[in-house]
Amino acid sequence: VTGQSAKSKRPKEPGENRIKPVSKKIKPKSPKIKEREPADTSSKSQSILTQVMDKGRFQKLAATLSLSAGQSIELRCKGSNVSWSYPSYLDTFKDSRLSIKQLDRYGQLVLTNSTAADTGEYSCWLQLCNGNKCRKDETKMGSTYIFFSDKGELFVPTPSYFEIVYLNPDKPAVIPCRVTTPSAKVTLHREFPAEEIETDGTNIIYDVKKGFVYQHPTSDHKGIVYCKAESQGAPQISIKYHLLYVEVPKGPPSTTIAASSNRAEVSESINVVCTVLGEPDVDVNFSWQYPGQESERPVIIQNFWRLINRGTGHTTRISKSIIVIEDFEARDAGNYICIAQNMQGETTVATKVELN
Repeated sequence: VTGQSAKSKRPKEPGENRIKPVSKKIKPKSPKIKEREPADTSSKSQSILTQVMDKGRFQKLAATLSLSAGQSIELRCKGSNVSWSYPSYLDTFKDSRLSIKQLDRYGQLVLTNSTAADTGEYSCWLQLCNGNKCRKDETKMGSTYIFFSDKGELFVPTPSYFEIVYLNPDKPAVIPCRVTTPSAKVTLHREFPAEEIETDGTNIIYDVKKGFVYQHPTSDHKGIVYCKAESQGAPQISIKYHLLYVEVPKGPPSTTIAASSNRAEVSESINVVCTVLGEPDVDVNFSWQYPGQESERPVIIQNFWRLINRGTGHTTRISKSIIVIEDFEARDAGNYICIAQNMQGETTVATKVELN
């Protein structure tokens, strides 16, 4: 019986082809099989994510899972302090179809009445906490990418009909036309001149979980593109993507400041403008220090940004912060300091406004 048990397990072993030629040596081989089984079990136990099936059965999840839109799903992760990640679309609308609970021994995620838009990555991990500080336990995690297939929606729906994709020379760019059916045939097309863009698998690749990826974007790639998908029926077209080429030096904000006038009369209205030129997809945060701040002088501060084309296909983001002082008084005279901050650092600039 023991020999049969070892034999029945052998087809499940990844090294089956190597073991077969010496399968007669059952006794020497069985300790090796027993040694390998716990190793496999421990690697599987790294994933704490399971799907709840019918009649209380549980199933460990593979890297991808395909369901039909409309189906409900329940996921569980073992642990008393579980955190979850799921498509941001579900957070944006605070969707009542999504329920997340933490029970004594596991975390639970339930999604009912699924739609094509729910397609994406679902993951969980155990949190290790010491007082108020928590960190992710890298050894106890789980993740799966779920396709919610819908013949009427081959592309994962998006909130807009047009998206901007920035092509940066030093990082890959993604055209995010993801599909709900992994077997769909997807192609990339340029709007003008009308042509299919070749996916060579090296410079341009297709990733079913991301979309088309330009590994090394150049200014030649700029323009308007769209994707086409086919799966047992008429082809469907994605939204359009406007590819803008970017080439702005990285670093703290490149900032300038200017006042409408550096000398002001009493009761005059004065504004000071702080301007930053930078990468289109990099946010800039502004803060101000001004003479009437301590006395809580009422001022108006407005922030906005827009994209400008610098020619030769290069696009830049111009961000501005304007501070407006109405009915200028003696206490408003002095230095106006603008602090502009991005992910790379901060830049401080100042200008002086005096009372006439």
